[in-house]
Amino acid sequence: MKIALIGFMGTGKTLLGRMLAARLHYEFIDTDQLIEIRQGQSIAELFATRGEAYFRQLEQELARELAGRDGLVIATGGGFVLNPVNLERLREGGVIVSLIAPAETIYDRVKCNDDRPLLAVADPLARIRELLQQRAVIYQGADIVLDTSLKVPDELIEELVSRLTAKGYGNEII
Repeated sequence: MKIALIGFMGTGKTLLGRMLAARLHYEFIDTDQLIEIRQGQSIAELFATRGEAYFRQLEQELARELAGRDGLVIATGGGFVLNPVNLERLREGGVIVSLIAPAETIYDRVKCNDDRPLLAVADPLARIRELLQQRAVIYQGADIVLDTSLKVPDELIEELVSRLTAKGYGNEII
């Protein structure tokens, strides 16, 4: 089984993904970090030099690669699930967990990070609200939706493991 964490930037996919993988003794993969390593460039550099379409193609190739693997916790880039094919590949033998947070919380978490190409605009908070609205249906369509603004990471991991167990995944993650 694999567990894919989806959600907007700054919702805690990488942090919680690492923690969950350690808890379950699964391999952890951050799709953005893996793409950066393979391409030898940051996401911001890839957007600037090759464009968003090229980056989204890399995400699609990675989704295809990860589809058949088990024992993974995957933290996806914020826009990874904009391609429905990527989302379906993550669902193959896996569970989709959407991490959500209010726009203001996300803004507070990412405002000091210059490596967010989609927020390189005059009003980043308005842009966050706009993108969250565009992606809401995708994020709400996950098997589990978890608000990361209400608890500390350790509590979120406990809640997530409990919810995975309640949904019948207990035998696969214990």
